[in-house]
Amino acid sequence: MARPSKSAAIDFNAPHQLTHGLLERATCVDGLPFVLVRDADKKGLRLRVTKAGGKHWQFETRIKGKLFTRALGEWPAVSIEEAKAEAHRLRGLTEQGQDPRELERQHAATKAAEVAEQAAKRAHQAQQEAASAKTVGDLWAVYVAERKPHWGDLHYADHIRKAAPGGAPFKRGKGTTTAGPLHDLMALPLRDLSAPTIEAWAAKEAKTRPTSARLAWRMLKVFLGWCDEQPAYAGLLPAKNPAKTKKSREALGRVNKKKDVLQREQLGVWFNAVRNIGNPCIAAYLQVMLLTGARPNEIISMRWENVNTQWKGITIRDKINRVTKERTIPLTPYVAHLLSALPRRNEWVFSSGRQLNMSEKNIQRRNAKRAKVAGQLSAVQGQETPASGHITEPNHAHTAACTVAGIADLTLHGLRRSFKSASEWVEVPNGVRQNIMGHVAKSTDEDYTIRPLDLLRLHHEKIEAWILEQAGIVFDAKATPGVLHVVAT
Repeated sequence: MARPSKSAAIDFNAPHQLTHGLLERATCVDGLPFVLVRDADKKGLRLRVTKAGGKHWQFETRIKGKLFTRALGEWPAVSIEEAKAEAHRLRGLTEQGQDPRELERQHAATKAAEVAEQAAKRAHQAQQEAASAKTVGDLWAVYVAERKPHWGDLHYADHIRKAAPGGAPFKRGKGTTTAGPLHDLMALPLRDLSAPTIEAWAAKEAKTRPTSARLAWRMLKVFLGWCDEQPAYAGLLPAKNPAKTKKSREALGRVNKKKDVLQREQLGVWFNAVRNIGNPCIAAYLQVMLLTGARPNEIISMRWENVNTQWKGITIRDKINRVTKERTIPLTPYVAHLLSALPRRNEWVFSSGRQLNMSEKNIQRRNAKRAKVAGQLSAVQGQETPASGHITEPNHAHTAACTVAGIADLTLHGLRRSFKSASEWVEVPNGVRQNIMGHVAKSTDEDYTIRPLDLLRLHHEKIEAWILEQAGIVFDAKATPGVLHVVAT
């Protein structure tokens, strides 16, 4: 068959065996915007030739009655063979009732999901690498800041001290503070805080400061439990808390519970020595501690507004009550007498002296840093800078008074134990004593027992009267506070 000439007309109404020459000589008919050169082999494949001379491949068919058209690229960039292959693929899909567009959307979605998953894996890996670089000290700071609203001031201060690097000048006297027991662990990456590491730390700290190390160890256990709850750090720790090991516990030893208490025959000399302390606020504070059984920190910051002389009650801090954080105990006659004799220099009952103005405070802080003025204060006076408002270290004065009285190793908490012992001498019900001292109820029945202040006062005054009697103090409990006269026999 003779090869058609370049000028031979093309019947655009009939399909053709597509060749390079045919497509090359295909031109748009005058008066039409475009013409289509159809392929005889692949149904639906055609070359669209525009009036401007553009030649582009198209594939057209119907899917469930709806027209489907797909552009396949420009000829000759896309060859006849390539166009036929793509048309063959599309024809196979459409004849099975599949829409290539939907398949492509699904493929794109799958590809995007894969890309997102890979990105998430890379981000997680980067996060893990960043977390792996975090030291115990980095996370300790985050932990303490997060938990601070849920802690008391003293508990928060303990966490700061146990991890402190030391080297700070003493508030009183010469020298600097030592590093806290947890400080050596602060520089370690969290991932390296293994059980053997903590066991070695416990064995080392137990040699010099076992009591402080035991408290630090308990803090560390809770801290590591918190880390395990954080998704970013959980994978850095072993399944079991590395601080909870038998070796660590044995290395730190058990707490030796103190049993210091005032004996009945020691009450007289103790009162005599305490009442001779030069600071009346500290003298009153120590006596109030013994006569109320309160914890040292529960009444040291007591304000005058907490003393109710009308209904004879004192509202003090209570570390056990997590709701109100306070409890009200009776204002007994002798305690009322002690408080009425105190100077009202500021809002604090056990005040530390005149309040300074801001200029005086700044001068005192500067002098304390430069000349360590705090170290020149008398330990017996037990006062911090007046800026604190109330006494802060009465234990020094108490130790000195006990030395004068010939009583050894009696702590402030020993006065609380002494109150409990006194309550047993007068056979005060256990529940009443728990209410006054702020102990946790030991039974459900006790939880449901609400005792009014008058009932507590009935028993509390018996305890106070017995203590004063054993101390040899003659006291008129019915006299008006402030004009009472106390005579020691």
